[in-house]
Amino acid sequence: MTDLIKKFLIFLIIFLVLAGLFSIYASPLEQSKESDISTLITLINEEKIESIQISGSRLELKLKDGSVQEIQKESNESLSSLLKNYDVPADKIEKVDISVKSESGLGFWVGTLLPFLIPFLLIAVFIYIMMKQVQGANSKAMMFGQSRAREITNQNLREKITFKDVAGVREAKEELSEVVEFLRNPKKFISLGAKIPKGVLLVGPPGTGKTLLARAVSGEAGVPFFNISGSEFVEMFVGVGASRVRDLFRRAKKSAPCIIFIDELDAVGRQRGAGLGGSNDEREQTLNQILVELDGFDVNTNIIVMASTNRPDVLDAALLRPGRFDRRVILDMPDINDRESILLVHAKNKPLIKDMNLRTIAARTPGFTGADLANLLNEAAILAARRNKTKIELNDVLESIEKVMLGPERKSHILSEKEKKVTAYHEAGHALVAHTLPHADPVHKVSIISRGRAAGYTLKLPLTDKYLHTKAEFVDDLAVLLAGYATEKEIFGDTSTGASNDLKEATRLARKLIMEYGMADKLPPRTFGEKEELIFLGREITEQRDYSEKVAENIDQEIGHFILNAIKTAQTVIKKMRPNLEEIVRLLLEKETLEKEEFEAIFAAKGTPA
Repeated sequence: MTDLIKKFLIFLIIFLVLAGLFSIYASPLEQSKESDISTLITLINEEKIESIQISGSRLELKLKDGSVQEIQKESNESLSSLLKNYDVPADKIEKVDISVKSESGLGFWVGTLLPFLIPFLLIAVFIYIMMKQVQGANSKAMMFGQSRAREITNQNLREKITFKDVAGVREAKEELSEVVEFLRNPKKFISLGAKIPKGVLLVGPPGTGKTLLARAVSGEAGVPFFNISGSEFVEMFVGVGASRVRDLFRRAKKSAPCIIFIDELDAVGRQRGAGLGGSNDEREQTLNQILVELDGFDVNTNIIVMASTNRPDVLDAALLRPGRFDRRVILDMPDINDRESILLVHAKNKPLIKDMNLRTIAARTPGFTGADLANLLNEAAILAARRNKTKIELNDVLESIEKVMLGPERKSHILSEKEKKVTAYHEAGHALVAHTLPHADPVHKVSIISRGRAAGYTLKLPLTDKYLHTKAEFVDDLAVLLAGYATEKEIFGDTSTGASNDLKEATRLARKLIMEYGMADKLPPRTFGEKEELIFLGREITEQRDYSEKVAENIDQEIGHFILNAIKTAQTVIKKMRPNLEEIVRLLLEKETLEKEEFEAIFAAKGTPA
């Protein structure tokens, strides 16, 4: 309806412009004085007329004083007969220069026919455009089943991405280099009877660079790259997704060799037979068509299908069999070396100070993905700009780490003196126990400044990246988690709601120790429970119990045993090192924030080794 109104307004503007032009043509800018025939006779007799120009039934009189007058006469009467009827002397007429101007064809059409043709032309144009729009709607309905994949070629790729632009993931790049070599020189493999995998599945947590790596493969191979999301196949109407899959592979075959990249494959690749739509489920029809296109009767196409997902456990088994997505490329969380190289890539277009140590930043960001690190440097740049700096300093980056992990500082969240004291003891308890226990991570910062939903925080970071965790480390982690609770109880004889999140995390960790890791003392080393998932909902909603009620009671007892022992451990440390605790609290109330050096100096002054 809005487009129709716009078109009507355009037609109206065009009509007004044409009408204005016609009025200008019909009524010239230089207006002449209108006179009657008696005036003409008088002027001729008085010999005031220099010339007369006859144009149809209109007479244009040019007087000797330079003025111009116009007279309208009868169209079927000539000027000579008119003057004769009025007995104008012939000698007077001879003194006037009389000329006849013939009317041009253009003037005739414009003056006579155009006023009638303009409305008909506008109506005809309007009807034509309306019919064109109806035909376009019909063609769009026919195009509903066509693929919406975006094609990227070397001609329209603004910034070509190669493996050099993807930091880290060395093993993944080595795996994908085979795909690049096949796309560059397929005869080398075909001559030896080798078949390159048709489907390459990129598996990894969100933000590890799956899409970026797929574009790098396209940039290295120099072939067309079709990019589409798994959710773009699925529509309300049954059969549309399968039609789009067929159209996508038809387009790809014309551009072969090429790469098809399906982002978030689990949107259409989930296990079949568990949906609500039965055999006519649109998602299942789409998946069936993808399976056929991957490994059907047509096996001689140089098309490599790449897909990404962070949920490989929910994919249909037919997708993962040999001949389809039979090669998995795992993208792990980056270690400290990878994080440093990722920071180097994202720091290229940012003005850092000369002595910026990216290794320090990499060490302070365990568990960060490539996307997190890019966001970190962006937040640091924003923070430096807000402080009117010309270069990004280390303090800006370190503060941005805390902002990304915990949220921005809540300076308006002002605690009362009592709440501030409780928070100081709570965080000091976390830091003291973490520093004392041998298997806990070192403390890097303690603060009672509110960030996000936390009134204060203790920042602990491991010395190295860990891939395996021992029971002793988990036990110490439980003690550190419950140290704030134990400190409040020890100092004030009461507890506050500030320990609610610590208790939740400690309970979750203790349950995992028993039910997933088999680290319970009074239970056999086995797992307990199998999580089930309703696939069409896409989240875990139930857990199948493969143990008896008696075992469930023992699990609850073991969870309580872990938690109570952790509290006892924390209380022992707090009682033994009460002077250190009081010193930490005093400095927190004075400075609000303690960095690693200031924190460790407390123990050095008390004669306690770091």
